[in-house]
Amino acid sequence: METLFDHALIDTNRLRALRGEPADFLLDLVARELAERLGVIERRFEHAVELHGHTGAVARALAETGKVDAILRVESDARFAAPGEAVIVSPLETVPLEPQSVNLIVSPLALHLTNDTPGVFVQIRRALKPDGLFMAAIPGSGTLQELREVLLAAESELTGGASPRVIPFPDVRDVGALLQRGGFALPVTDKETYTVRYDSIFPLMKDLRAMGMANPLAGRSRRPLARAILLRAAELYAERFCDPDGRIRATFSIIYVSGWAPHESQQKPLKPGSAAMRLADALKQTGGQE
Repeated sequence: METLFDHALIDTNRLRALRGEPADFLLDLVARELAERLGVIERRFEHAVELHGHTGAVARALAETGKVDAILRVESDARFAAPGEAVIVSPLETVPLEPQSVNLIVSPLALHLTNDTPGVFVQIRRALKPDGLFMAAIPGSGTLQELREVLLAAESELTGGASPRVIPFPDVRDVGALLQRGGFALPVTDKETYTVRYDSIFPLMKDLRAMGMANPLAGRSRRPLARAILLRAAELYAERFCDPDGRIRATFSIIYVSGWAPHESQQKPLKPGSAAMRLADALKQTGGQE
């Protein structure tokens, strides 16, 4: 398995963000969206788990829906816990839960940082009781596409080569395939795109550091970007992605995921050949045949 992400660095980046002035707007937005989606499900969940939610915003939002009796947080470091709060400490790619032990597992903005994402999906499904629910918010393709483009262009122009500065993000179809591969029933994926505007590239990059989203690629260049490259990237950003009022755009595309642990009560697709009527006959009855 290829090691794409440096998990020790991810922890360092996130802890540094918590100690400073964290930029929580994206995580707070995801927390509201996941809570709304949970709120319309006609059932309660006795035992829920938030996987690597960083600030706990999603766990708090889900608790406020009244649909969850108890929710436990899993984090890679105890320092992510609020004062007096207990968390289970476990690495990013390990789901430290007994098989069929919980009713709901939620992963906010963390699964895009796993090296063995299919394996994590399988662990999550195994930890769910039959008819238990998995929900996730995963940054997807299109996220930070503007920043990726201008950093590559500026570094290539000034040095003749470029190091990856923005991580790759999954496509919504790939995430849907992972749900099916992981053994989830009734899988659903959809994508919401959010646009955030900034005065320039520099407050955007400051916000990314304050989110704990600084570059965690294992194959990243250890040399910081030269000032000349950053200034050229700022020029390119303003030229290519600027609104009439002079502010630049940054895209965040979030893939929302849900899937259920299989249970005999769930709807199942009809078996091939079990239809009661041929398609041609149905078209004749509806007038759809030419």
